[in-house]
Amino acid sequence: MVRTFPLAPLEKIARKAGAERVSVSAVKAIREAVLDVAEAIAADAVAASRHAGRVTVKAADIKIACR
Repeated sequence: MVRTFPLAPLEKIARKAGAERVSVSAVKAIREAVLDVAEAIAADAVAASRHAGRVTVKAADIKIACR
C-alpha cells in the first residue's frame, strides 16, 4: 500500500490540538498511525460490503467498520 501522505495537513491537525511546535518526526509518526488505522478501516469496510453481497464499498460500510 502507498505510505505517502502530505505532512502539512497532519501538522495543522496537531497545531489545532494545541501543539505550538511539531517536529517532522512527530508528523511522520502521526502519518503512519493514520495510515495504519485507515488501512484497518478499509479492510473492515470491504468485509462489510462483501457480507452484504456487494463489491462496492459504500459510506455505510465505512461507518460500520468504524464501530
